[in-house]
Amino acid sequence: MAIDTAQTLRGALAGTVAAAVWAAQQPLDKRVFGVPYDDTELLGRLVARRTLPARAVGTAMHLVNGALFGAVYANVAPRLPLPSWARGPALALAENAATWPLAALSDRLHPARDELPRLSGNRAAFAQATWRHLLFGVVLGELERRLSSPADDEVPAYEHVVSSNGHGSHEHVAGAPRG
Repeated sequence: MAIDTAQTLRGALAGTVAAAVWAAQQPLDKRVFGVPYDDTELLGRLVARRTLPARAVGTAMHLVNGALFGAVYANVAPRLPLPSWARGPALALAENAATWPLAALSDRLHPARDELPRLSGNRAAFAQATWRHLLFGVVLGELERRLSSPADDEVPAYEHVVSSNGHGSHEHVAGAPRG
């Protein structure tokens, strides 16, 4: 599989922006879900003990993670047998499902585990993480698609997926053309 450098960089940029959106909305979702779980703090407290440096370091680590995920995404997503609008959310949610079990390790081994909320077994925290990954995936997928589009004004043809009546395109209803 050949890697297109420009495509990879566009994916990294889209992933960085999607991670920034995730981080920016965390104060809101912490209130909505009632869980003080913060990914940037979780990452930052791996290396920094005080809150302010931990948030700055954690935000930088979070953005780098988003860039790396976006770079991989840009090379993998076009090969997925999914509509373009579903690729970002599908991969981000798959990553969430695959990595959530690591919360138990974090609860036991993280250097600041006594200062962070317990995540394993916490359904609200899992729902919060799922929301964050869904948001990240939507932003990543759409932004990467727009950055990779051959024409800036090109709009994807989703008409074959949905129509105004919610049942798909009516051109495919009849089995054979009239003649």
